[in-house]
Amino acid sequence: MPDATDRRILRQLLADPQIANSELAERAGVTSASLWRRLERLRETGVIRAVESRIDWRKLGYEVQVSLRFTLDKAEPRAFDDFMAAARKVPEVTEIQSFLGSVDFRLSVIARDMAHWQQVYRESILTLPHVADSDALMLVSTIKDVQELPL
Repeated sequence: MPDATDRRILRQLLADPQIANSELAERAGVTSASLWRRLERLRETGVIRAVESRIDWRKLGYEVQVSLRFTLDKAEPRAFDDFMAAARKVPEVTEIQSFLGSVDFRLSVIARDMAHWQQVYRESILTLPHVADSDALMLVSTIKDVQELPL
């Protein structure tokens, strides 16, 4: 389990992923050598999986963001594998999540505009295999989008 110092390091990393190690060590109250050892341990144990960039799709011209929920036909033994393989091939799908419950999968899909969305929906989404039911939620606004830890 991360201790209080690890949690300070993680909070600072989440607030500023591009922070220099010297600044991170100072903010966390540790030496550079101690910071390096702690970061290595956090990576080795899988607490830190990656440092990643977050893309604002709207600034790249993708004005439409849709969350699609799917329930699959579970009578087909390969339904889950076939669905995942097909969904991975759709370039506009930015996220695939699987669930336990009444919804089997959720896909996040982006499109440049409504015409592009209709094309993606008709040509790629409606052709996904083994779908018993689906529901679409179009993003209107994001109220909270943080990667902070409750540490």
